[in-house]
Amino acid sequence: MISHITIDQRDLTYDPRAQQAALSVTVHRRNGDTEPSVLVMDPGQVELYAIQLERAIAKRKAAQEETAR
Repeated sequence: MISHITIDQRDLTYDPRAQQAALSVTVHRRNGDTEPSVLVMDPGQVELYAIQLERAIAKRKAAQEETAR
């Protein structure tokens, strides 16, 4: 059973012919095993995740600024 997935510290790739982005990830299992995999995203998914990540970055920055006060 999978416990979580982490993004690898590598650049994503983009295949213009397939119009897909690919992001290397590691799948972590509950028993401690890991295996490499790839998260493949279509253009709509890339845009959605970009928006969500921008929001997460803004929330983190706001929390850091609040803590610094």
